[in-house]
Amino acid sequence: MTQPDVSVIIGAYEAMPYLVECLASVEAQTIDPSRVEVIAVDDGSTDGTGDCLEEFAARVPMAVTVIRQENSGGPSGPRNVGLTKASGRYVFFLDADDRLGAEALERMVAMADENGTDVVLGRVEGINRVPPRSMWGKTLGRTDVFSSNIKFTLSAQKLFRRALLEEHGMRFDESLWTGEDALFTMEAYLRADGVSVIADYTCYYLVGRDDGKHVTQTGGYVLRFDSARALMKLIAGMVPAGTRRDALMVRPFLVTLLPQFGPKYLKGDEDVRRHKFELAKPLMDAYWTPEVARRLKVDERLRLHLVAAGRPDLLEDVVTFLKDKRQAAAILEKRGTRVYLVYPHFRSKEAGIPDSLYLAEPREARAFEGYREVAGRSFLRRVLRKVRRALPAGGFGAAAA
Repeated sequence: MTQPDVSVIIGAYEAMPYLVECLASVEAQTIDPSRVEVIAVDDGSTDGTGDCLEEFAARVPMAVTVIRQENSGGPSGPRNVGLTKASGRYVFFLDADDRLGAEALERMVAMADENGTDVVLGRVEGINRVPPRSMWGKTLGRTDVFSSNIKFTLSAQKLFRRALLEEHGMRFDESLWTGEDALFTMEAYLRADGVSVIADYTCYYLVGRDDGKHVTQTGGYVLRFDSARALMKLIAGMVPAGTRRDALMVRPFLVTLLPQFGPKYLKGDEDVRRHKFELAKPLMDAYWTPEVARRLKVDERLRLHLVAAGRPDLLEDVVTFLKDKRQAAAILEKRGTRVYLVYPHFRSKEAGIPDSLYLAEPREARAFEGYREVAGRSFLRRVLRKVRRALPAGGFGAAAA
């Protein structure tokens, strides 16, 4: 039997009726059916999901394996089972309530083969859900996690070279109830010999369920901290301390940790708020750096600074300001070359928060009339960033050696 080009792994639990369109999108793929195998794992469904998969397997021309098992409690188990059974050169993880663009598999396999890359991201559009956006500006034959915005899409719905996963024994962490795909995908990015991005064709449709049961919408705040902790630990273990690590740490700080100190923070009682600070403290102590702070917007940086400083009293004022959708006034100084955003406690002697926390970086400051960017300083920053990226892990000393 000829090895298939791609194994499509579908983990399904209580997926009806969304599964019907999901499977139809697989059947409609333009890639030759002989180049595809489908491994579908019914994770203990009671709504007819398993029967739907069996009917699909009996009808379509491509090879389909259906596995029915007791409920595992999350998406990691079914995906790992599917990985164990996969034989394709590549694997693609398809959620049972989502769907593929007709040319998705053909385009992604061709992109990986043409560029020799280990991971391929296909453009994502949302249906009743907000998709990631910042990484689809341009199709890239070959990039990496440091040179693009791909760190902001860590869902598992990507094409992965199976040899990469097998070489490193990569599997989804079944101890995590949320964020398991972020851990898996970030590791793949870091281990990959190149990543490709398809930005000019929608490969994946992210579907929001009407019943609100999509896995990313469930789970308490403790699970979010578990997810952030695991991702930060992975990044720290694979990337030496410095600018490159900090660039990646922005993702868990911004996407996973910061929302716990947004408007929802005000809804928690005193015990919940205290507990959130306790959970955040070791993460802030270990991974919060000036470089991470610099890469954030003022309100984001300010909130996380107050978490790191253990100041829930000041944080409440800032979060309330944001919840009320108030606009921070801008103060321009140094002939318009500095823009300070006046969030609560700006230049308050009692609060003692450094002015630098309120200083807008150029990307944020450009929105304010009267701001003048110092071209030389901006150019120098860009040059220094390029130099840092080019240096070996040991920095200037290592380069000199």
